[in-house]
Amino acid sequence: MQRVSCIDIGTVTARLAVADVEAGRVVRLAKQSTIVDLGEGLTVTGNICDAAMQRVLTCVDAYLGAARAAGAPVMCCTMTSAARDAENSDELLAQFAARGLEAQVIPGEVEGMLTLLGIAQDFPGQPVLIADNGGGSTEFALGKLEDGALDVAFVRSIDVGCRRVTERFLSEHADGVPTADELAAAHEFASMLFEPVAGLIAKARMRPTCLVTCGGTVTSLVAVNARLVPYDSSYVHLHELTLADVERMEAELAAMSVAERAQVAGLQPKRAPVILGGAVAVSEILRATGFARLTVSESDLLFGLALTVAAAVAGEKSPVGWIPTLTALA
Repeated sequence: MQRVSCIDIGTVTARLAVADVEAGRVVRLAKQSTIVDLGEGLTVTGNICDAAMQRVLTCVDAYLGAARAAGAPVMCCTMTSAARDAENSDELLAQFAARGLEAQVIPGEVEGMLTLLGIAQDFPGQPVLIADNGGGSTEFALGKLEDGALDVAFVRSIDVGCRRVTERFLSEHADGVPTADELAAAHEFASMLFEPVAGLIAKARMRPTCLVTCGGTVTSLVAVNARLVPYDSSYVHLHELTLADVERMEAELAAMSVAERAQVAGLQPKRAPVILGGAVAVSEILRATGFARLTVSESDLLFGLALTVAAAVAGEKSPVGWIPTLTALA
């Protein structure tokens, strides 16, 4: 059994996983999640702001300590949409390097394949369409896990996420309550960018049996729908949401101020500023893919990343073709 640790730094959330992998399967995985809001102001300035950079560094320092305490001998750190977009990502990478951590800014296509690898563990042999809805982008991938090998029909990364939608359309007012026109513009933006996905599905060599979605928005929407306090990952994982569920919660959230959203049972207060933008994106994912319901998964990029890191440690072929950079944890 191989123990590995992984950090994934997204536009809104940074997450740590310490995983035990055996025979190409994640046997155990412990996760930590912290809202660091790396993408704060990025849509407007094009840069990671100083406050966001410091939040991430503080978080990563804690994660490195936790991984060492858990006895993980190696670490892999990936960064996604915000780091891809920011003009000053190199400054943050240099700060990581000074700590002995070699972080990788991964393309959206790699992000999508890692997520597909993680999600497909729960659907062996079954063609699944996955949507990883994050803060800055959404990755779509269609494929299946057959005899331990990942068969990928397509992967597409699209720049629609909860932070991006919020900053472009839903943050003009101090209280965060949008006008009907602003909300409609947010939907039009997401719908337009997601439109090509229908064509990719129609032309694919396999037909998806279900839509499986991951990310902080959908897990939060499950928790909000059930007024889930405290959060229970066993309840959220593989739970279903219908388009009607998402539309109802979106309407409720749109009528609230950010301060009121922060009081909603099941929602992390720090996610209150971006949850409405996320709900817009999720509803348009359902419309673009033609599914009336989605399945929420917690076996996401971190699962796929753990499997890929374990393969690299063992000297085996990468299950997604991408080679992770490993940091030894003394």
